[in-house]
Amino acid sequence: MIRFLLRTSVLCFIAAGCQDASPGSPAATSSTNNVYEGRLPSPESFAEQHPAFDSYWYQGRAELTRYALRQARYGDQHDGEAVLVFVTEDFLPGLQVKREHGDSPAAISVLKLNAYRRFYAGIYPYTLMTSSFTPALAPRGPTLKLSSTIQEWCGSVYTQINRRDDGLHAVLHSYFQDDADQKTTLPIARLEDGIWAQIRIDPSAIPVGKQELIPALDYIRMRHKALRAYPAEVTRKSDVETDLVDHPVAAVEVKYPALGRDLIIYYEPKFPYVIQAWEENVGPQRTTAVRSRAIVDDYWHHNGAGDSWYRDALGLTH
Repeated sequence: MIRFLLRTSVLCFIAAGCQDASPGSPAATSSTNNVYEGRLPSPESFAEQHPAFDSYWYQGRAELTRYALRQARYGDQHDGEAVLVFVTEDFLPGLQVKREHGDSPAAISVLKLNAYRRFYAGIYPYTLMTSSFTPALAPRGPTLKLSSTIQEWCGSVYTQINRRDDGLHAVLHSYFQDDADQKTTLPIARLEDGIWAQIRIDPSAIPVGKQELIPALDYIRMRHKALRAYPAEVTRKSDVETDLVDHPVAAVEVKYPALGRDLIIYYEPKFPYVIQAWEENVGPQRTTAVRSRAIVDDYWHHNGAGDSWYRDALGLTH
């Protein structure tokens, strides 16, 4: 039996709330949870006890990180929050769904990311979540599946991509007339939404240089771009200074010259490669997210009315 089938485990990342950084000054990133630190370990303290990939990500807990978000939309920056939830789970590569029961030798272990964002544009809220499924153990490979949803008071949009031998199978459902319902197979390409999990697994393995990438699905939908691969250039950097983090960090930068867009993800250079912040620039419009708090916990067991203090521990406001 493969190792991960003998130990069903889940890990995720949500971090809790701080004030947004003032323009032009370094943001205060937090590696501790103040009064909650003794009860809810941070990724840093958890990594001290479990310093290797196999031990860190297979303890039956989740890693959760909350970020103070400033989302560019309609020519303004809107305050909100983002949450990254990282979790390992068994995945059926044929159906491309989570293995929940039964014995399946074909199952593989994936690092799943649920990337959640919520902000208000004036009176009405936007809620976004993209899930990615990336092989976690050798032999590793590219991200296998994406699913993305956007809800706001005008309607809902759903996009899904499944990596198959003959290409990327994509479906889109939208309330917009020009999008409506679509089903297509795209040529094989790498997925920007998979880079986040690849940073957490092994950032040195991320392919760099000029390549064809499918941009983030939430960008594709909110900017009404065609769902396809675009020319991009990916670079990895070390000892990067940014106004979003108060110390030098590593970074992965993705540039799309034809789209006038770039994404920079700032992360710690040592395992477990905690993501401290990111920014997305589309022309003059800048979206930023800065880590405010993080915990490691089996959050799925804390769904009762008496568990609301966990929201305070994470600093969740939306």
